[in-house]
Amino acid sequence: MADQLLRFMPQGGTVRGEIVRLEQAWQKVVYRHKLPASVRDRLGELSAAALLLSASLKFEGKLILQIHGDGPVALFVVESDALGGFRATVKCRDEQAIAPDASLADLVNRHGRGRFVVTLDPGPEQPDKPPYQGIVPFEGDTVAEVLEHYMQRSEQVKTRMWLASDSGRASGLMLQKLPENSSKESEESWGHYQILADTLTRPEMLETDNESLLHRLFWQSPMRLLDQHACHFRCTCSREKVANMLQMLGKEEVDSVLNEQGSVDIHCEYCNAYYRFGADDCAALW
Repeated sequence: MADQLLRFMPQGGTVRGEIVRLEQAWQKVVYRHKLPASVRDRLGELSAAALLLSASLKFEGKLILQIHGDGPVALFVVESDALGGFRATVKCRDEQAIAPDASLADLVNRHGRGRFVVTLDPGPEQPDKPPYQGIVPFEGDTVAEVLEHYMQRSEQVKTRMWLASDSGRASGLMLQKLPENSSKESEESWGHYQILADTLTRPEMLETDNESLLHRLFWQSPMRLLDQHACHFRCTCSREKVANMLQMLGKEEVDSVLNEQGSVDIHCEYCNAYYRFGADDCAALW
């Protein structure tokens, strides 16, 4: 089934895993952002990775993954939650050419100044909990490698990811070694499952449903399905939120824009929605 995430655990309890496959949900992102193929595919991989991590962390708020770049791409952003909702956007530098086969490192770490930022935002529902943010240097050539380095360095959890994306689909597989088990047997099991997953090809990941892919990889090892849930594109922007933002800017700033442009126009970079506030709309804010 497409647009679904599965959490599973191989028999033995030394490794846990998640697999996600996006079709219609990912196509909604592609439709809203006309991107070069290499940029689009990296954004799809980051979207799949964000959903995998959100389900793993069991965090009630938003997980925000950002890659700040010094190359043709200035910024990748994906927001996701543990319920399978996500939205994504990217900012490109128009003056720089983008090769169709550009790697993530080519796009954002051309001069070695790329950064990876992870934010856990509890949201307004948990006002007593401040957001957590981790910033690490860019390590790796792919989205998977960047995430693996982050999890090892910041969360101290051995993690492997396999990601793939094109114009119609985005998919990902994540394996994590359970930290409480450090026996020789568990290390061998961890290595064994990585070897199996390393046989995955990009076409397999894009063309095969979750259940069939798990069976193909781990047919010799009984799997326990922990849970599953649907994934969907969800933008949280609204006219009310834009109004609140304008109120925070202040009447003087809003009036200045209004006098100069005749209206205050706000564009959502995630879903491409436009919100226009005319003179009467702005007057009603105060």
